[in-house]
Amino acid sequence: MATAVSSINPSRLFIMSCVALTVTSMTFALRAGILGELGDGFSLSSRELGWINAMAFLGFPVAMMIGGLLYNQVGAKNLMIIAFIGHLLGIVLTIYADGFWLLIISTFCIGFANGSVEAACNPLIADMYPDNKTTMLNKFHVWFPGGIVIGSLIAFYFGEQLGWQLLLATMLLPLAIYGVMIFTTVFPETRSGLSSTAENIKALFSPLFIGLCILMTLTATTELGTGQWINQILAGTGASPMLILALVTGVMAVGRYFAGPIVHRLNPVGVLFASAVVTTIGFMLLSRADGASAYAAAVVFALGVCYFWPTMIGVIGEYQPRTGALGLSLIGGAGMFGVSIWMPIIGGWLDDAKNAALAGGAAGPAADLVAGQAVLERLTVLPAILIVAFGILLALRLKRPQEKAPLSAQPSRAAI
Repeated sequence: MATAVSSINPSRLFIMSCVALTVTSMTFALRAGILGELGDGFSLSSRELGWINAMAFLGFPVAMMIGGLLYNQVGAKNLMIIAFIGHLLGIVLTIYADGFWLLIISTFCIGFANGSVEAACNPLIADMYPDNKTTMLNKFHVWFPGGIVIGSLIAFYFGEQLGWQLLLATMLLPLAIYGVMIFTTVFPETRSGLSSTAENIKALFSPLFIGLCILMTLTATTELGTGQWINQILAGTGASPMLILALVTGVMAVGRYFAGPIVHRLNPVGVLFASAVVTTIGFMLLSRADGASAYAAAVVFALGVCYFWPTMIGVIGEYQPRTGALGLSLIGGAGMFGVSIWMPIIGGWLDDAKNAALAGGAAGPAADLVAGQAVLERLTVLPAILIVAFGILLALRLKRPQEKAPLSAQPSRAAI
């Protein structure tokens, strides 16, 4: 039986999506805040912590791939139920973890839940607001950096008083809110989109789509990989890593909320090129920052990475519209999969840099500072590669499909 249009409340569904995305981003902030405690409590090396972190970024693309393929068949509500169960399992199993392997499993559950939220909510919002989807999806994605700000501030102000287990338990409140909303809200029926799943899959083999997926692994690692290691990388600067994370994501949230329409109207490849340049400068400043200067360097870095994620997905929507919602899911999944690969690598860099600093005579905060700066210098190569890649795409002066096709050509039904 068809769902009555009058019984659907888009505003309530949008709020539910935003609360779910807030839980998703809080998992990034709070886990970044407790990473050091997990390492000390379970005697884990930075490399082992990197593998644990990697599971969150591996579970995400697995869920995005499955959700993108099955969205039209199973619908947004079932994907959101899966997300709720995954978040609940992940949080509870982490709280009661007794070592490395249970942390691996619990983190994968959280990552799978995070990917399920994205796979469900992006096309859901696009379908509910077909005439205003760019604005609404940008407002939806404000809550990724917004949730990180919330999680970072909770970790900063209450981390020592609560302990890491109770700190993670704070996520159960927004989790309960979106869980209740899932089961008490009417969802719209799914739409088949402008092309079939078979046509979407065929379009995935475009050289441009494959190339953008590769670049997405670098843009996502530059943004999210740095955020997950913020405590360890900036431990010796004298600045508060959690306040810096809140500052970075706060700048990103404001930038996405107010500049979304501007980014949509500009050449998106040009935006990506400029973002890579500013991010490289931000990394260079952070690698030399000490004390208060770290906060100023963090603002530059935030301005650089601010538009990476939404613009990369927007490029797929504009330049590769035949990939449909599946293409948008997979580009996000590619980014998270790339971060999962880089997590243990960055952890290994930290171990090696710390050992080298200790061998060179540094100790305590001085060794942390030297190690963090060394890792930041290595990370600078990622946006440097992006400058070259986006510069080439910009020089090719790629035209959007609507600029070289008849006006009847339609954009993809989902974009971030």
